[in-house]
Amino acid sequence: MCGVAGVFFRTATSVDAAVQAARRMAGALVHRGPDDGGYWVDRDVGIILIHRRLSILDLSPTGHQPMVSASGRFVLVFNGEIYNHLELRKELEREGVQAPLSGPLPEEEGVYAPWRGHSDTETLLAACERWGLEETLRRAVGMFAIALWDRAERQLHLARDRLGEKPLYYGWCRGGFVFASELKALRRFPGFDNPVDRNALAAYLRFLYVPEPWSIYQGIYKLEPGCRLTLMGEGVTNLPSAPPHAPMDARGLSLRRWWSLHRVTEAGNAAPPGDETTAVSALEERLRESIRLQSVADVPLGAFLSGGVDSSTIVALMQSEAVAPVRTFTIGFEDAAYDEAIYARAIAHHLGTDHTELSVTPHETLDVIPQLPRIYDEPFADSSQIPTLLVCRQARRHVTVALSGDAGDELFGGYNRYLWVQRIWTKLAWMPWPVRQAAVRLILSRSVDRWDTLGAWLKIRVNLLGDKAHKLAEGLSGVHDLDDLYHNLVSEWKQPTTVVLGAREVSTLLAHRDEWPVLREPEHRMMYLDAMTYLPGDILCKVDRAAMAVSLETRAPFLDHRVVEFAWRMPLAMKIRGGVGKWPLRRILYKYVPRELIERPKQGFGIPLAEWLRGPLRDWAEDLLDERRLNDEGFLNPVPIRRYWREHLGRRRNRQHALWAVLMFQAWLEART
Repeated sequence: MCGVAGVFFRTATSVDAAVQAARRMAGALVHRGPDDGGYWVDRDVGIILIHRRLSILDLSPTGHQPMVSASGRFVLVFNGEIYNHLELRKELEREGVQAPLSGPLPEEEGVYAPWRGHSDTETLLAACERWGLEETLRRAVGMFAIALWDRAERQLHLARDRLGEKPLYYGWCRGGFVFASELKALRRFPGFDNPVDRNALAAYLRFLYVPEPWSIYQGIYKLEPGCRLTLMGEGVTNLPSAPPHAPMDARGLSLRRWWSLHRVTEAGNAAPPGDETTAVSALEERLRESIRLQSVADVPLGAFLSGGVDSSTIVALMQSEAVAPVRTFTIGFEDAAYDEAIYARAIAHHLGTDHTELSVTPHETLDVIPQLPRIYDEPFADSSQIPTLLVCRQARRHVTVALSGDAGDELFGGYNRYLWVQRIWTKLAWMPWPVRQAAVRLILSRSVDRWDTLGAWLKIRVNLLGDKAHKLAEGLSGVHDLDDLYHNLVSEWKQPTTVVLGAREVSTLLAHRDEWPVLREPEHRMMYLDAMTYLPGDILCKVDRAAMAVSLETRAPFLDHRVVEFAWRMPLAMKIRGGVGKWPLRRILYKYVPRELIERPKQGFGIPLAEWLRGPLRDWAEDLLDERRLNDEGFLNPVPIRRYWREHLGRRRNRQHALWAVLMFQAWLEART
């Protein structure tokens, strides 16, 4: 795991100035790569490539980047891991590749070795030289963000992995085209003064993250998962000033998708995996292979264990193959409503892992909040970022690599909305529009506390009943079909342009139904949309930034593209059964863990944010939400924000997530200035 950056200068720049820029940008990425660093400059063209290294495979200097190919044509910087790189080496050797790197090779008893070291970077570069970048991407199994400079064609290629595990920002600022793993490196580029993108800010308030391909800055974008971008032509004179709106742009830039989840979902529907027993067995074998490949490292390795189905499945399969107890890590909280440590502890004991549990106090948790704007680089408001950072810190004290259960929900139907949205809509869709909207108003007219009290009196066993009733009612407000309902449920501020001054909300995939694959079941449509938007924009971003902040590499076996493609071959009835999701994962897990340790209502990885905003965080929040301050800054309309704040403090509504989005923007804005 590493950090990459680079600059393609628009104007003539001295080598000394370029080197100084590289050092500043590399310094902003040290946390992603504390073990080594380097840069490479082509003074004739005006390009510089920058790298910071966290050594995972081949800890020796032979894994140093930037790396130059044997012919000298290609220069590579790379962030991530190619899990099947040893298989790719064998293929290259069969095709006659003997010495992929230029320069002296290690010598033993007078015989030259065909490879200088055993890093996956070396394999990747040799493959690009032999097969070309796109064919190499198709053959690679892994997570990655790549920058490849072709000296012969004078082309810069950027590429990102299939599902978006590794980040890559790119864009234009004063003096040139820039790219980096994190925005903080771009801000170190001399003359960076890109203003806040108000349209992207409106989308952030809706989704709690800035959706791809936008960033919080005008002129800076995220390369989308499964995409590659090429700057073409004779160097800096042809650099465009804005991203293209078509796959090929006459101004010298090409942006295209080299892997498509859209195609995977439609192809999967046409190729079901056989009967249930065969399908579950095949899924287990694919997961075992993914875990085996992702467990290769030259540094200590462990896994996160929350006690839920996803992480427990990964750990159970890891432990079944391991010769020693797997190191597992979990976080415990004093508030029982948010504490899953007891479940993780029981599963770890049953599996025989070497388990470490950190119980954190509210004070320790609150201490993390001032660090969030620096870690996440742009406004990010999934409050589970806090326990995620804490568990990453804990794991890093013992290991350098940790496997996680991320993406199990999106692939196998784990989120609650997949389980009840269809049932709710079926019961309500027959109602005339005025009646349905009257029911919405009735539900919202009662406070969260009153619904909780009513639920207790009626002995309704639903955790946080009031919150869920309000969320459902707000989701049903103004909707005409199930897809509208999904869009409402994933939107926190339903009309964000009334909050962000001067904004016109950017268009996202959710608004372009003509671009969706043909999926008959609404649950599958939601799973596809989540995998395309929420997974890379929220879940993977959250984990990457939290882990990299403490120099920890995280790996997600569910995101091996062969597992993803197989999951999309499984019909919905194999994923959700009897109102319960993740049916095939449960079938696998029950072979290793008793059912009673797993079967319980789904519990999010969260914190008691609603009460903290009314208690220990109230003064901090009040300062950031001050009406005069909001007016002076000129980004946000204080009227709806102050109304939400009053409703939350008065317990009429739980506005924790909407307010957290505003607070994280305000905290980011304060830290930036």
